Amino acid sequence: MFIIYEELKEKTISTSYLYRGKIINVRQDRVKDARGKDAFREVVEHPGAVAVLAVNESDEAVLVRQHRQPAGEVLLEIPAGKLEPGEEPLACARRELIEETGLKAAAWQEINCFYTSPGFCDEKIYLFLAENLSKGTASTADPEENIREEAVPLSRAGEMIADGRIRDGKTIVALQYAMLLKKYTYG
Repeated sequence: MFIIYEELKEKTISTSYLYRGKIINVRQDRVKDARGKDAFREVVEHPGAVAVLAVNESDEAVLVRQHRQPAGEVLLEIPAGKLEPGEEPLACARRELIEETGLKAAAWQEINCFYTSPGFCDEKIYLFLAENLSKGTASTADPEENIREEAVPLSRAGEMIADGRIRDGKTIVALQYAMLLKKYTYG
């Protein structure tokens, strides 16, 4: 059971949009804070996303390596993607796994749902575990994506997080979850 903490909630007085884009919108909310004072909040609106911890029969996480412009570098990540309007998270997870890796999974489990950076963004990621992997139909990758698949033994994931080879937040959350399950262990 969750406690609501009504006394901490802010009330939105007005909203104005500063930018409307293909993937995100940026708005400014005027709010009355919990102490009754007016304040402004800048919010990045995002439609939400899914991320998939795909584990193969060799206890390896199937990751993708791709350039991320905001970070200015190539990152190693679990397959992930944006929810389309009206799309269910599991359907999106299945779509993203096959688009980015050419794999499908016989076993799916939603393992978590979290906000990526709630101080300024409303993006929520639905995190799934995909197991019993097999080759699917030919990958239908997004033509704007340039990615390379890479299998990482879960036994090495902890050291790869610790030494900075894995720095993507959703990927760290997923791999740490695998460790918490004690289903997969790190060496």
